[in-house]
Amino acid sequence: MTTRTLFVTRLYEAPLGGPADLNDELEDACRMLEAQDRAGQAWAREHAYRGYTSYASLDDLPKRVSAFGELKRRLDKHAATFARDLHLDLGGRRLVLDSLWVNVLRPGGAHSGHIHPHSVLSGTYYVTVAPGASRIRFEDPRLAMMMAAPPRSTEAPEEERQFVYVEPTPGSLLLWESWLRHEVPANGSKADRISISFNYSWR
Repeated sequence: MTTRTLFVTRLYEAPLGGPADLNDELEDACRMLEAQDRAGQAWAREHAYRGYTSYASLDDLPKRVSAFGELKRRLDKHAATFARDLHLDLGGRRLVLDSLWVNVLRPGGAHSGHIHPHSVLSGTYYVTVAPGASRIRFEDPRLAMMMAAPPRSTEAPEEERQFVYVEPTPGSLLLWESWLRHEVPANGSKADRISISFNYSWR
């Protein structure tokens, strides 16, 4: 009898690398945007986002602030490595960072389950994660088709679970394919959780 593994879902985890003070510069830049971006503040209020996000207000962060430009250079290298690991055939085209935004999630704030349409790779770089802050939860993409399937046992290995929680640390990077549904449960710490999310498209 043989059991084979098919249709693997990969999650890329790595330290970002780069200058030792880059994370401090990014935190300062995120806080600056949080204080000055009136459109982003208004969007967060209108959509009951507990905190601040530049998701719908600013689309030029790598050109606007040098720390984001350095972040982009680092992300490009990691995205290329992950694309090779996924055996993506880009057919002479390339993956391009086409959106990057700041998230400042207040204590108690959450981000419901979602995917990132029209992208190939998505990810998040973690700037500030206090003890007790939200983990990110990934959902088995087959879950909606499991109809009458029983749940997995609590002893199931990670690759067999229907939900996997990953606890990020400051300076860490996660990358995944954009169709993978994920969410951020409520921030259980007493401090803001600061992260920078992004998408890569195929051009």
